[in-house]
Amino acid sequence: MSDLWGAIAEPLSYPFMRRALVASMLLGTSGGLLGCYIVLRRLSLMGDALAHSLLPGMAIAYLLFGTSVWSLFAGALGAGMLTALGSGLITRLTRIKEDASFGALFLLFFGLGVAIVSAARERVQVDLLHFLFGDVLGIASSDLYLALGTTSLTLLAFAVFYRNIAIESFDPIFYRSTGRSPLLAHLGMLALVVLNLVSALQAMGAVLALGLFLLPAVTAYILCNRWSTMLLLSAVIAVLGSTGGLYASYHLGIASGPCIVVTLGIVFLTAALLSPRGVLGLVISPKRRPDYPKR
Repeated sequence: MSDLWGAIAEPLSYPFMRRALVASMLLGTSGGLLGCYIVLRRLSLMGDALAHSLLPGMAIAYLLFGTSVWSLFAGALGAGMLTALGSGLITRLTRIKEDASFGALFLLFFGLGVAIVSAARERVQVDLLHFLFGDVLGIASSDLYLALGTTSLTLLAFAVFYRNIAIESFDPIFYRSTGRSPLLAHLGMLALVVLNLVSALQAMGAVLALGLFLLPAVTAYILCNRWSTMLLLSAVIAVLGSTGGLYASYHLGIASGPCIVVTLGIVFLTAALLSPRGVLGLVISPKRRPDYPKR
């Protein structure tokens, strides 16, 4: 028992581990909520495109202003918003579908970001891996304030617009028939997604940031059949998975960001294979149709 308590308490004696733990719990809470919207609206690949498209904004901000958290935040946020708005305009002004426009802009922006970072390495020491995979153990106090503000804004949005988000997630056509603007709601949710992705970049990087959103949500989607339960369970899975991944990375000597994503991935695979609504449930009751979350 003392060994178990020592394994839990020892990492908390280091300030960088405490900061990483608080940041991952905050980002996991908001990411778990937004992940449910992403899954139900079938925007998973678009979310990945948004995460990758943040790279050129971060690279330009880094070259101009250095490692300031707020400059990197502004650069990444600008690139993300440009991708989201640009994709929306291309979709509505041309015959290209939204997923194709997101994919095209993602490739353009990500390639541009890698090119900028590669070109800058000749005169500035730029670590491309830091941009791509983050460093959750390098989180500073300013990163914590950013994560706290982002999580608070996301929780406030879900509390105030809970019904609107639920209806728009399940049935955008009905949402439009009530006289509301689905485009405004959709862009608002995309803006929250971009904001949370930017806040998670320091911890997870451009490649892995979406894992903190998507994996808890798809796990909750398998296990739940109600929207409210799915939201709660997704946030809980994200927080517990992030905590478990951090502890595993400390004791196993593995990079923290990837370890968090792998931990959440293991939880997802376990639910997909062994839960009553997963593969095992269908094997036992092959005639049973899977049920889906309801409002």
